[in-house]
Amino acid sequence: MGVSRALAVKATDLTRRFGNFLAVDSLSFEVEEGEVLGLLGPNGAGKTTTVRMLACIISPTSGSATVAGHSLCSDPIGVRRSAGVLTENPSLYERLTAVENLEFYAHAYGISDSERIRGRIRELLEFFGLWERRGEKVAVFSKGMKQKLAIARALVHNPPVLFLDEPTSGLDPEAAKLIRDMVVELTERERRAVLLCTHRLEDAEKICDRVMIISRGSSKIVGSPDELRVRMAGSPKLEVRLRGSSDGFVSCARSMPSVRGVEHKDGTLIISADDVQAVTPQIVRALVEAGAEIMSITPSIPSLEDAYLKLIKEGAGQ
Repeated sequence: MGVSRALAVKATDLTRRFGNFLAVDSLSFEVEEGEVLGLLGPNGAGKTTTVRMLACIISPTSGSATVAGHSLCSDPIGVRRSAGVLTENPSLYERLTAVENLEFYAHAYGISDSERIRGRIRELLEFFGLWERRGEKVAVFSKGMKQKLAIARALVHNPPVLFLDEPTSGLDPEAAKLIRDMVVELTERERRAVLLCTHRLEDAEKICDRVMIISRGSSKIVGSPDELRVRMAGSPKLEVRLRGSSDGFVSCARSMPSVRGVEHKDGTLIISADDVQAVTPQIVRALVEAGAEIMSITPSIPSLEDAYLKLIKEGAGQ
């Protein structure tokens, strides 16, 4: 049995309207400590509005939520103390140094112990690789450095919950990878719960334990990236490329007990099976015995992108 983890965020029928526009429609979900839950959806899906409600920046029209046990409605101060927030815009003071920015926000979060502030700032800047640049004004920082400092700012009061809104948006591939690696390390090392809003599939695949795909403010499906691939895009398949035509070997592949289907195209057999990995040696043996010359064997794993695009397309057609 797995180790049970404390519940960090619980949202129940969370809803937000702006006049007649329904931005978030009855979202319900949970995030455990040490877990990264991704809110994945196109621009305008309601991701940022959801984070703004959970961070007590705006109030829900209806529904409820708790963050680290604190209610949005009855204890917003407790919520703010328990959550760190990274918005799409870093909101750093560029005329101040990295240290001065973190000092300012530490005081804003109510931390008055100067020694504690100094220790926490050094810990964060070292973790994010910014300690050697601590005395420089933020205006000279690269976009990636500013993003790391903005995450450090969200963590300065040591919150158990972290809300990240598009943390890799606009970053080059190297900087984006650094941010992803640091988010993973934060959850593993410090057991923080992270709610990550993104429209980047690479972030969802590499960071998130579970993903909730949302469209037009409502939840479409929730599960791990692997579960969503299979549920929405189908099971893994085996692509066997042969020398010459594949037509004569279709019946041979279909005769295997665990094979569920065989397609053939341009000298390639595309084989569906309940357990592709287990059945591969049997398929290879049968094809070779039947006279096939195998050029390559490639497992074809459904992508999260396939699942995502299928869901969004279905939602657009409703």
